[in-house]
Amino acid sequence: MNTTPTPTTPEAPTATAPAPPDRSLCRGPQPLTARLEPWMEELLADDGTCRRLLAEHGSPVNVIDTAPLVRNIGELRAAAAAHGVDFEVYVARKANKAIAVVDAARDAGAGIDVASDDELAQVLERGVDPAKIILTSAVKPPATLRRALDAGVVVSLDNLDELDDLLAETGGEPADVALRLAAQAPGIRPTRFGLPGDEWLEALGAAGGRVRVSGVHFHLHGYAAGDRVTVLGEALAFVDRLREAGHDVRFVDIGGGIPMSYLDDRAEWDAFWAAMRARRDDLRGGAASGQLTWNDEPLGLDGSGVVYPFWQESTRRGWLESVLAGRIGGAGVAEALRDRGLQLRCEPGRSVLDGCGLTLSSVAFRKNRADGVPLVGLHMNRTQMRSTSLDVLMDPILVRSPGAEAGPEVDAYLVGAYCIEDELILRRRLRFPAGVRRDDVVAFPNTAGYLMHIVESASHQIPLAANVVRRGGGFERDLIDGRQFGVQKEQGH
Repeated sequence: MNTTPTPTTPEAPTATAPAPPDRSLCRGPQPLTARLEPWMEELLADDGTCRRLLAEHGSPVNVIDTAPLVRNIGELRAAAAAHGVDFEVYVARKANKAIAVVDAARDAGAGIDVASDDELAQVLERGVDPAKIILTSAVKPPATLRRALDAGVVVSLDNLDELDDLLAETGGEPADVALRLAAQAPGIRPTRFGLPGDEWLEALGAAGGRVRVSGVHFHLHGYAAGDRVTVLGEALAFVDRLREAGHDVRFVDIGGGIPMSYLDDRAEWDAFWAAMRARRDDLRGGAASGQLTWNDEPLGLDGSGVVYPFWQESTRRGWLESVLAGRIGGAGVAEALRDRGLQLRCEPGRSVLDGCGLTLSSVAFRKNRADGVPLVGLHMNRTQMRSTSLDVLMDPILVRSPGAEAGPEVDAYLVGAYCIEDELILRRRLRFPAGVRRDDVVAFPNTAGYLMHIVESASHQIPLAANVVRRGGGFERDLIDGRQFGVQKEQGH
């Protein structure tokens, strides 16, 4: 069902290129300047188009451009090719729900990692080769297993009960599976995903040839290349044992966690955390001013949680090359994979969606909290620009009409639509040197990977954000919106 409305088109081009967006209109006291793609700079420099997108689709609106996805996949492939390793990227569908992402991955020849029945149905409907799909859901209902089996999609098995469910759906035909391995190597953080190799081998013996193991799959916390090398060693030893048991294992899948960097400036990242630690020390001494975060929240410095490392030195190609150059026993990782004739797979989300999206929101109000703390309300809620980490640590961009009158400088917090006290869009204090106007647009850059969709909620019966795709000089509503709402979403809020 195609519910795509008439594309929104930008202003007619002028003889001179638009000026880049003015970053000075909104900065943290300790700035964290987001890296922008050229298409983002072009859009954010065009306040008229930003406003029309909000007027047509409501606030917030997610804007997606899939061109960087192809580039990012290419970076990973180039790293593997340099080491002579058979390799493929399986894009994590859960990282962004737009159908445009599925189409772009398919057209790039990449695979797709699906984590639900709807995701599996969607990618099959979009013509993705079942051989290029892996089902990795943490929980797999029998109907989902049946759909995967009928289509010929490899199922990544997580536990023995899931194996029993799979066998009940096979009808006696051998099922093609990958086994999710729970690493036992010293120093590797325990994971809830998968089982140790010995448990899998015992279960396979009891299954009596009713499953074909085509791959070994693992999931790790964090982004350390060294941890992947360690667990790859364990996975390859498991592959050897599976082959001895008669299984034709063709691939090893290292999951996701491939780093990306939202920021270009390491000095800003280091300065921010130095300021956060200094503020923590000031609070211990009784300081009352100098707040950097809402209610002086420590953003994990007290061990209460973690934030994504928004600046990272090693990303995509460089990171994967460091994994492939690692050593397993007396051999290099790349050599060990080649000697076994194994394909290496990965399931990135953020890192392949780097540069593929931004989120626009309109200002709803300006006010002060009861104790005088300035607040700027946006037409959005906190689930519409957030991942599972404690906060998003990059400066938004204030989009304002050229020549608009400036207001008084203010340091404020961005708050959202949910009726709870801690309804913060960002937990960092932000500085607006020229004030904030009711007709301003607040843009959040580089949100395509997880930040748009992973925890979004329609609580209070507030509609989910619209998703529009930038193509051909205009913007089209993504097909996912038609699937979710059944009919075209009402325009505006």
